[in-house]
Amino acid sequence: MSEIKVNKISPRANCGTVQLGDSGDTITIPAGATITNNGTQTGFGRTGTVNWQTGSIKTTTFTAVDGQGFFADTSSGAITMNLPAGSAGSIVSVVDYTNTFQNNSLTITPNGSQKIGGVAASFIASTEGQSLTFIYVDDTEGWKNIQDSTSNATGNPFLIASGGTETECGNFKIHTFTGPGTFTVTSASATAAENTVGYLVLAGGGGGAAGDRNGGGGAGGFREGRNAPIDNFTASPLVANAPTNAVTVSAQAYPITVGGGGAGGVYACGGVNGVNGSTSTFDTITSAGGGYGGGNPCNPGTGASGNSGGSGGGAGIFGLGSGQTGPVAAGNTPPVTPSQGNPGGSSNYTTNAGSGGGGGAGAAGGNGSGSPPGQGGPGGAGVATSITGSSVERAGGGGGAGDNGPKPGGLGGGGAAGPNAGPGGISGTTNTGSGGGSSGFGTSTNGKAGGAGGSGLVVIRYKFK
Repeated sequence: MSEIKVNKISPRANCGTVQLGDSGDTITIPAGATITNNGTQTGFGRTGTVNWQTGSIKTTTFTAVDGQGFFADTSSGAITMNLPAGSAGSIVSVVDYTNTFQNNSLTITPNGSQKIGGVAASFIASTEGQSLTFIYVDDTEGWKNIQDSTSNATGNPFLIASGGTETECGNFKIHTFTGPGTFTVTSASATAAENTVGYLVLAGGGGGAAGDRNGGGGAGGFREGRNAPIDNFTASPLVANAPTNAVTVSAQAYPITVGGGGAGGVYACGGVNGVNGSTSTFDTITSAGGGYGGGNPCNPGTGASGNSGGSGGGAGIFGLGSGQTGPVAAGNTPPVTPSQGNPGGSSNYTTNAGSGGGGGAGAAGGNGSGSPPGQGGPGGAGVATSITGSSVERAGGGGGAGDNGPKPGGLGGGGAAGPNAGPGGISGTTNTGSGGGSSGFGTSTNGKAGGAGGSGLVVIRYKFK
């Protein structure tokens, strides 16, 4: 073998390249460190670099090669990676190609009597997305794992959004807005059908009337959508299954409006109307506020009508003659399909008197009774949905008041008891969209106010994993 001894080898030109040997040669460095033509290194105290074999995905048992990294596909079943005979500085890497190690493991087996981490036995990789790098140190410890990562950064193919109070139910994320806010979609799903979201848009309930046995407030409009068959939560009877009234989102911001409940009437003279609830909105879906309970202050006529709305308010008795009934206020106003609510109840005056209950999402408000003992109509029933992950009933009407005995609300506030007695109407519960109860009658000094309507709610639900 010829030998040339020099102090330094430099290129002829600045920034030139010095070539040691021809392609395919192996250059041996003194003290046993070598670099072969395929990039395999020995004797350098390896830093963890391998050549990844992207053209050969491993689906069956295989033997690893020093200096190489492998992608192991265990989606069809567990497999084994046999380590090569190790010498100081040998290096092998492997990664979970299909994120299935947790279902079908990868067994890593040392060569002969060599060891992994000081133990002459196989290692089982069983964590989803796991990647491992082993370097052979010496015969005492054998292969040492110098990297074990389970971070497994992957792209997200699902809808990604923020806003409101965020909760999870299985594979679905739920955004609940109890007040105004913004639902912001930062990335749409790669599957177009999954960009259609489930929703509940519930308006504020109407306020109950004050005065001489006047009407209960109607529930706020209740509108619900479901992306069946992707999502089959137990919905209300009013649900619109896609594509009816579907909301399909894209990467943008969606303002959310949550309607407040209407105020109850304050006693004056014969009666005072409550106040309508306010609308709630999400994208193309608008739910109307509940209609107020009728009071018709100081103006005798044919009875005090409640107002129309998502559900209609109940009628009052002021101005009715013996044997007369007060008019009914419509629900589902403006009209939508499926319906967002029901009408309020009528009032009645004969020997005694009773006002109408407010309409609810599930039923019309009850009619007041004029026969002894004279009672108000109950509020219309609400409806239940599991869109938030558990069954919750919302959107009941406020109860009417009568000469004798209060009437309950259908989740809305109850109506008050008879003359000059008891509390005012009871308010609807916050974020249920329920109507306020009506007050009993009294004098100008002891008359009670009607109950306020409950505020609304907006819920958005979609698949996120």
